[in-house]
Amino acid sequence: MTKIQAKLLDLFHEGKERLFQNEIENILAGVNERNLSGRLSTYFEILLKKYGFPEYYSDPEYNRKQNGEIKTILDNEMNVVKINCDVIVHSRGKNIEKDNLLAIEMKKSNRPEQEKNSDRIRLRALTNKGYDNVWSYDGKTFPEHVCGYELGIYLELDIENRVCLFEIYEKGNKTAEWNEDL
Repeated sequence: MTKIQAKLLDLFHEGKERLFQNEIENILAGVNERNLSGRLSTYFEILLKKYGFPEYYSDPEYNRKQNGEIKTILDNEMNVVKINCDVIVHSRGKNIEKDNLLAIEMKKSNRPEQEKNSDRIRLRALTNKGYDNVWSYDGKTFPEHVCGYELGIYLELDIENRVCLFEIYEKGNKTAEWNEDL
């Protein structure tokens, strides 16, 4: 894991702890995923400067890229898919050398497996550095399709059992997985 990835993981852990401490009643009440993602994004926004990312933003459900176009990725069959993540940490296109830092997808455990797997596929694509020379990300020009996130994190809330599953994605692959009590 690189230094920047380690800092992002520390940011994630502190933001997630604040979410679990301050929003546990909302979590256990079963509030909408969008609400919880928005709250998590707020905690990240507060912490960005502390972790060395003062020029970055944490946005829930953000779906724009350069020139106001809708963000897209390529799926496994090379189809262009419009995209927005539950939460992203990025420079909003201001840092061409490293725009995209962290992509987070959140699901409740009672959601269909197809939805969960779709989020995982999205995180693999978003953390990929390139794909058959279709995605360029050379630090000089923005890629046509979104990619190059330093880390992707999937979290799945099991409210009934009061546990959360976490998965880390780097360079298009799942690299870690663990559970924590809520």
